[in-house]
Amino acid sequence: MSWHCTGLSWPGEGPADGPVLGWRGNDVRRVSALAYGRELGFRAEGERHCVGARGNPCPLVAVVPVRSTGARCPECARLDRAHSVAADTLADDPRPYRVYLAWFGPGTVKVGITREARGGARLREQGAVVFSWLGRGPLMAARRTEELLRAALGVPDRIPYARKRAVRGGLPGMEERSAEVEGLYRRAVALEGAGWPKALERLPFEAVDHAGIFALTSAGAPVRAVSGLVGGGVVAGRLVAAAGPDLYLETPADGTVVLDTRLITGWQLAAADARAGVSVPLVAVGAGGVQDGLF
Repeated sequence: MSWHCTGLSWPGEGPADGPVLGWRGNDVRRVSALAYGRELGFRAEGERHCVGARGNPCPLVAVVPVRSTGARCPECARLDRAHSVAADTLADDPRPYRVYLAWFGPGTVKVGITREARGGARLREQGAVVFSWLGRGPLMAARRTEELLRAALGVPDRIPYARKRAVRGGLPGMEERSAEVEGLYRRAVALEGAGWPKALERLPFEAVDHAGIFALTSAGAPVRAVSGLVGGGVVAGRLVAAAGPDLYLETPADGTVVLDTRLITGWQLAAADARAGVSVPLVAVGAGGVQDGLF
């Protein structure tokens, strides 16, 4: 049976819960837990194909660009986005939502919303080093609060992923990390009399720090990143850290290399020698080379 990677996720809430890789083979799905210090290696085979939309396979089995983080053809990308919260097409969604403030590195904060049932998983998936909840309530109240902070405080709701990766390279201490989020929280709650939706319940400030879960403080600063796979290309090394969709692999020839796991979805992957190193295209960290996602 051939296996296709469905991406990296962070399902656990505890301090010892790390990332897992999802796999699909025909109608079978499984996950493999990733542990820091362990070696891993895989080889891409054939071509990269569209992963489909909303859990359904792509009807065209379309070939997609190797450097795209979406791994979807235009039609499947349209269908997938049409059912997303970001598309503002779910105004009548009855589920409760939460507004959060997230910090990715010095001077890089954003506001966002996520379904309450997802807990902090969305923040780990984005690579947020620190976050705090701001409020909870219906979707449209959460959306209006997000817009209020964007307009009144100039807080973005999207940050290019390349920026997130760049600023997490040298993190300050825990107190300094949480201080910037707390400062934004205090500015945000000061708006309660200036357009804050009545349906949104304010939540107390509580900084959640992911630096330990991500193992960023013990990983060396990466200098190269995978820009895309190629058929027959190998990515292998010792896992030393992870953040958002990124895996940090220590390799014998290239030092610490970052792999955005969104680049491996849509490929058929086979096991490879974990000491084989990297034989796919690399770019300098911060040099771009990947079609970024904004989230």
